[in-house]
Amino acid sequence: MFASLPLAYLIPLFVIAATAVWFAGIQLSNTTDIIDSRFGLGQALGGMIFLSIATNLPEIAIVVTASLIHDVGIAIGNILGGIAIQTVVLVILDGFGLRKKASLTYEAASLQLVLEGVLVISILVISIMGTQLPKSVIFARLAPGDLLIVITWLIGLWLINKARTDLPWYKKGRAPDTTQAKSNLSRKKRTKWSTARVLSIFTISSLITLAAGVILTESGSAIATHIGWSGVLFGSTILAVTTSLPEVSTGLAAVKMGDYTLAFSDIFGGNAFLPVLFFPATLLSGISILPQAQNTDIYLASLGALLTAVYIYGLIFRPKRQFFCLGIDSIVVLVMYVIGIVGLFTIA
Repeated sequence: MFASLPLAYLIPLFVIAATAVWFAGIQLSNTTDIIDSRFGLGQALGGMIFLSIATNLPEIAIVVTASLIHDVGIAIGNILGGIAIQTVVLVILDGFGLRKKASLTYEAASLQLVLEGVLVISILVISIMGTQLPKSVIFARLAPGDLLIVITWLIGLWLINKARTDLPWYKKGRAPDTTQAKSNLSRKKRTKWSTARVLSIFTISSLITLAAGVILTESGSAIATHIGWSGVLFGSTILAVTTSLPEVSTGLAAVKMGDYTLAFSDIFGGNAFLPVLFFPATLLSGISILPQAQNTDIYLASLGALLTAVYIYGLIFRPKRQFFCLGIDSIVVLVMYVIGIVGLFTIA
């Protein structure tokens, strides 16, 4: 439908969808903050479950559609290719969210986030291992790699939830000088909202994110076709940026409220959740998805794991000093990503 539209229609459609995603993302952050407080989930777990899944609704729709029409290349690229760029969203949050205050990893210091980062790397390693299995290894529409990813994700959620109360560390794994005063003040302004209202706003914002996110991706794809961009170039630029807009919006909103842990958990949680989509993709398509991965998909998954490792070190060492309004870990991630994309074009 979008491919037949002229460029003069596609660009305004793209801008409108991006605006809708942006404002819906702000509401998702606000309501997730309240949901975390009302149901006692904590910022890390709430961001990992509610916010990360909601912001990945466009990716879910794309993967489901691609699986039903057996276009597994799009499904794989959307899952593995999006993790690296979503990690780079943390660079944006570091630079434009905190500015000259301190680095994002210094403010968001929490051992729960370290556990989330380890979960992301673990799931990516399993995904890469799954790509090496024969396509014929599938039973009752279930592939071992997909099943192991789901099990690892569920165990990871359980351990992260357990870490909220049972970590034998100072203040349950939180650094001694991190504060959430701004977040608490922001939350108090919305304490008069009923739970029903909060859940309704969250649901409506999620549906807007889903619809506008799909329009954003499809119109972006059509624009890329019009200007002669395709394949890896489109996937690593326009598609990667557009599918990351929900995370940028929710992340900046969370940072503005002072919910630094929530902002970080949104990214790590989304990156851990994306490979879980291989499970429904295999069920819907009837073929083992992971073994269909190309060398570029494996390359981008490895890049995502490498960038995540840098931020894990940042969360542990908590570098406070900034250079060009960025923490040293964000600068390393940005440089690694640029080098990684250059390398991607050499193997594409």
